[in-house]
Amino acid sequence: MRSTVTEQSETEQSEPTERLKAELLEIALEAATRAGAFLRDGRPDDLGVAATKSSAIDVVTEMDIAAEKLITGLLADRRPDDGLLGEEGASVEGSSGVEWVIDPIDGTVNYLYGLPSWAISIAARKDGETLVGVVHAPMRQETFRALLGGGAFLNDRPARVRPAPELGLALVGTGFGYLAERKARQAEVVRRMIPEVRDIRRGGSAAIDLCDVAAGRLDAYYERGLNPWDYAAGDLIAREAGALTGGRPGEPVSPELTIAAPPPLFEHLQTRLEELGAWHD
Repeated sequence: MRSTVTEQSETEQSEPTERLKAELLEIALEAATRAGAFLRDGRPDDLGVAATKSSAIDVVTEMDIAAEKLITGLLADRRPDDGLLGEEGASVEGSSGVEWVIDPIDGTVNYLYGLPSWAISIAARKDGETLVGVVHAPMRQETFRALLGGGAFLNDRPARVRPAPELGLALVGTGFGYLAERKARQAEVVRRMIPEVRDIRRGGSAAIDLCDVAAGRLDAYYERGLNPWDYAAGDLIAREAGALTGGRPGEPVSPELTIAAPPPLFEHLQTRLEELGAWHD
């Protein structure tokens, strides 16, 4: 029989983790909601471009940079010892073991053009494991959230993947990079795959696509070339909704390849993407 002392020790170790996850989720929700209101209400009609990323059409808007400053300022105020990794340059090592992974606008081009499919993506991870994920899409009036081991939610309703169809009946989401060479390779993969599935969708926000898998709006999603801030929150939300996520066979989600789908569709899609070389340009 296990001793009471041992059981108490394990309880003491687990309770702080649950309290920590609850605290991080509350902060992430507040930061995402504030940034969402700022971005929604403050978007100027003559939105300009402050800088460029990997090519001329991969824009960084003034609002993108300002939203990241809003988020990181709130996080620094609430948890000054945490690390930060943000798309627009925020990088802080931290000393607490907790790191925030932030995309102030996932779907920047959609935002620039006034399309509604953009979101704020905020994840918190500790010692490399994602504990909390929040994806807030203001124009869709939707907030996805997940706690590790606590399930996924769309607003206040549980989110769950739809039962896996055969690959030939799957509605699959994907995305494209900004550089011409990569887009051409990704288009070739789509050309070969589209006769083999129900159809393919391209929404323009990886975070939302992962959440749409979680909500059963897509059967599956894959993309090459994502960064950690693109998928950190959505990956947890998809997994907590019942999806499997990963990259190439035996590998986790990474910039090389991101796949999300319920089993056994995940395995079938992963195998086909490996055959098509979707993981390289």
